Amino acid sequence: MEKQFDFEHYKKQAVEDLLSGKKQIDGPDGVLAPLLKQFLEAALDAEVKSHVKSSKGIGEANRRNGRMRKEVRSMSGGVFDLETPRDRTGTFEPQIVEKRQVFLGESLERKVLLMYAHGMSYEGISQELYQIYGIEASAAFISSVTDKVLPMMDQWRRRPLEGVYSFVFLDAMHFRIRGDDGRVENRMLYLVYGITTSGYKDVLGMYLAPSEGAKFWLQVLSDLQQRGVEDLLIVSVDGLKGFEEAIRAIFPKAEVQGCIVHQIRHSFKFVSDKDLRTFAKDLKPVYTAVDEAQARQRMDELEEKWGKKYPPVIKSWRDNWERLTTFYKYPQAIRTIMYTTNPIESLNRSVRKITKTKGAFASETALLKLVYLIIDQKAQKWSKKIHNWGEIASQLDIIFGERAGISISD
Repeated sequence: MEKQFDFEHYKKQAVEDLLSGKKQIDGPDGVLAPLLKQFLEAALDAEVKSHVKSSKGIGEANRRNGRMRKEVRSMSGGVFDLETPRDRTGTFEPQIVEKRQVFLGESLERKVLLMYAHGMSYEGISQELYQIYGIEASAAFISSVTDKVLPMMDQWRRRPLEGVYSFVFLDAMHFRIRGDDGRVENRMLYLVYGITTSGYKDVLGMYLAPSEGAKFWLQVLSDLQQRGVEDLLIVSVDGLKGFEEAIRAIFPKAEVQGCIVHQIRHSFKFVSDKDLRTFAKDLKPVYTAVDEAQARQRMDELEEKWGKKYPPVIKSWRDNWERLTTFYKYPQAIRTIMYTTNPIESLNRSVRKITKTKGAFASETALLKLVYLIIDQKAQKWSKKIHNWGEIASQLDIIFGERAGISISD
């Protein structure tokens, strides 16, 4: 017969130990651990009793079958042996403390994932867990925990998307990945960031490739289409090779806007330091003009003044003029969003801030896993519509009509 826990006696002894300084409230030998043990074992007994009763109710010959002992640790640092009851058929699945759970309170796995998502190395995570909780976690254990997000990541990358997106932004980031043969290779990671017809931010997908081109972009856009996207109204990109050819094949009605900010940065690379301030001042009227006609006039003036000294700059603007000036078709509220890829660059900065100390990633999966967790953390904060969405939505509805898919009452 099991010895009953004498709560009154334990309470008296615990108070004496606390007052004398023999024990602390929490910690490995704290007075809370035995109380927690008794509570949990009582709860587990109630669980198995209910399970056995339910089993008999459906005709199963089930009964209790002893206990299984395991060491568990609480968030306060208390450590104790927990006895979990078993049943004869092996169908009992405890809920209050699951079968393989050895850490109580907030999920240890969630803590590991949060630390990993903030860029901590396996070694750093291991040290943190030991310092705070006294838990020795191997790199293999931490890797197994972070690998548990892979099915979620795969599901996220395959999830159905909305039929129409008002704005879509694409940009690339460069990473180094170590191959199976130990050689480090460059990879480009592309994020597709969108604004829904209700004005909310969303990351539609992430795609990894050694290089870009029409074939690659055809695969990306086909993936979006297969996941439910029927139309994109306005797409802002940074001179992605082969993109315009691909989008004309999948979403032929989409308006494509080249990123003005990237074009300006590219231009400045060819201008000497002594001319940079003056050149920048002369260039600004080109992209801040009232309309495309005025912008073209300002471009002519820029070429007249600087064309002979910096012909590559002028040629770049002329060659890309059509996609750089798409935004002039639209009212100011829409222009402000579409003429730059800044919305996605903000997300990319968050990714770079965390990944910049990583050097070369061990694999493509390691990179995608970390970026997915970063996106997931950012997306949890996207609960509000973008600024001035009411005005923007009204303008999109007038310009694109039924294509816009916008309900003004949203």
